[in-house]
Amino acid sequence: MAKLPSVSGKKPIRALGKLGFVVVRQKGSHVILQKGSNLLTVPLHDPVKKSTLNTILKQADVSLEELLDHL
Repeated sequence: MAKLPSVSGKKPIRALGKLGFVVVRQKGSHVILQKGSNLLTVPLHDPVKKSTLNTILKQADVSLEELLDHL
């Protein structure tokens, strides 16, 4: 099993966009993404904490391997 990478906030947003999520809005340093009725908030921090990235993946119902394939 791969470990969570240390990435900036732009990379997960781009990868989630490839998986069907759409940027709805941005407020400050947080970007809101949506796919169907599923809303996610991704911080534009550099780097995003690994625990935050893990939570984003769980909320998006995306596996780590899927994210790594689209990074």
